[in-house]
Amino acid sequence: MDFVEYKNLIKEINIGKQLPDAVYLHQFALDHIDKKLVDLTLRVATALNIPAKNWNLVKFYKRDFKLTLLHYPDFFDYAYPALAKSHTIDLAKLSVRDADYSKSENPPILHRKETFLPPNHEAEEHFKAITAEGEAIGLYSNPRTIGFKKNWARLISSKGYFLDEAGRLNPLADQKTENPADTFEGVVERHRTAIDRNQLSAPMQALARHNYLSGDYSLLDYGCGKGDDLRELEAHGLDCSGWDPVHNPEGCLANSDIVNLGFVLNVIEDREERTETLKRAWDYSDQLLAVSVMIAGDRFIEQFQPYKDGIITSRNTFQKYYSQGEIRSYIETSLEESAIAVGQGIFLVFKDKIQEQNFLIERQHVQRSWKQKTLREIKRKEPSLKKDIIDKNIELFTDFWKTSLELGRIPANSEFEFSDQIRRIAGSHNKAHQALITHFGLELFEEASEKRREDLLVYFALGLFEKRKVQSKMPDSLKRDIKAFFDSYKSVIDEARALLFSVGENETISKACNKAYETLQCGHMMEGHSYTFHKDYLGDIPPELRVYIGCATQLYGDLEEIQLIKAHMRSGKVSLMGYKHWDSETPLLIERIKIKLRELDIDFFDYVGDYTPPPLEGRDIYLKK
Repeated sequence: MDFVEYKNLIKEINIGKQLPDAVYLHQFALDHIDKKLVDLTLRVATALNIPAKNWNLVKFYKRDFKLTLLHYPDFFDYAYPALAKSHTIDLAKLSVRDADYSKSENPPILHRKETFLPPNHEAEEHFKAITAEGEAIGLYSNPRTIGFKKNWARLISSKGYFLDEAGRLNPLADQKTENPADTFEGVVERHRTAIDRNQLSAPMQALARHNYLSGDYSLLDYGCGKGDDLRELEAHGLDCSGWDPVHNPEGCLANSDIVNLGFVLNVIEDREERTETLKRAWDYSDQLLAVSVMIAGDRFIEQFQPYKDGIITSRNTFQKYYSQGEIRSYIETSLEESAIAVGQGIFLVFKDKIQEQNFLIERQHVQRSWKQKTLREIKRKEPSLKKDIIDKNIELFTDFWKTSLELGRIPANSEFEFSDQIRRIAGSHNKAHQALITHFGLELFEEASEKRREDLLVYFALGLFEKRKVQSKMPDSLKRDIKAFFDSYKSVIDEARALLFSVGENETISKACNKAYETLQCGHMMEGHSYTFHKDYLGDIPPELRVYIGCATQLYGDLEEIQLIKAHMRSGKVSLMGYKHWDSETPLLIERIKIKLRELDIDFFDYVGDYTPPPLEGRDIYLKK
């Protein structure tokens, strides 16, 4: 069987779990598809010595000549069974890739099991009832984050439920505790959670980094505590107000462009009140809500007395510590909106979707320093602008040229501040552009155009990764970009999808890492394992590697405190390293973040307190000569 026949047979399958790039079937459903596919599957299993008892699901790829045999041992016994092993067979290369999750603490899990079965199977109604339970409490509203065991358990806990021995949902209130320390009979003293600050809080610093504290926006600090952030903002003349139920109950509660809900949700012990607070803050926001919480791992949390879904501190205050994925899922399921990570435990939620697109586009628009390498003399016979006209207005024309390089295309009238002057002298933007091409040469502009096109592909690919809804409205600048660099909106989406899918292949990432190393001529290459480089060179690496790292940083947030990025070639991981005294001869590692893309999970490690920060030897290898 060749790929064309395989692909056509896959198209004919009208049962099973249908996804854009694959269809999944239980072993019992194979009798309901074309016999040629069944024979192919069984021959492959036999050739690889995989007995029928060691796999029960098959994944048929729609775009590749591949299939995967998967083993979920508890498929019929547990509501959300975990993957034990998988065997992915490339039918074109006749190669196989095995994965063993049998000892993993965070394996992939199955949902909606009824979709895998053949029609009218005896377990279908039972499985549908399990799915209906999850839908009733909103477990499936954001399917991006629920494919792995830990995220699924966190989401269920955030909804006030736990899983029993059969994997069925039960209210946490019914859960029996064997540890008397899980109960707390004192009074939670919320007023003691407010702290004194001598600098802007982390969420306010994030807003400042993205130019939201420029004075162009009004701001409400919802749960302002003792008001240290407000005093600093007022000192800079910003239009801001604050309210706090304990320290400023008389504060002004009014709709504002931006609402900051900073470290509030994590001190509320009542889940319903927590969600109501989040929704109320969202209602007060006209354009943007900033939400931040405390992030911590299980090892840290275990030090404290458990209480409800959080802990009680020694000061009788409540703290609900989140993981990065958990708080994102909680925000998105509560507000039914996308949340964008800008830091550890810090997320932005945009009410203005045009502004959201501008924010995301700007993230991928690398600010490059274009340096003119050549200067071409104007030939006398060319009827374009005379050289002396450009020379007499060199500052104006240079400014226009820099804008063209930044955009990678001719600016629209509204995109160049001195458009009237350019048009008065040159006649039009196009004529000015042609004259400057003649003056400076085409090479630099073509390079700028190609880089801008890459920026846009990365932007759209990451949008697909986030499963963002297609916007009926988009910024005018983005419409111009699509028209300038692509045939249509559909064509850019098709290219972006192909780019996104390509980064799922280890070979693609390996090649991109090697190409980046050859291009940058710096960084640390571990052949076949990983490539580590400085974040300043993100805009210079291949688009495949930018998307791979971009998927990771979308889960984590801004790279403000990060210097080095490590792209792992085989494991689907990206590591971020932050150093103290980076400009010194031997910087000290104080923070390491490991982002696991296949599990959509993040591990945080810091080297402060009792830990001795490891030194970085040979810092100069990460810098261009």
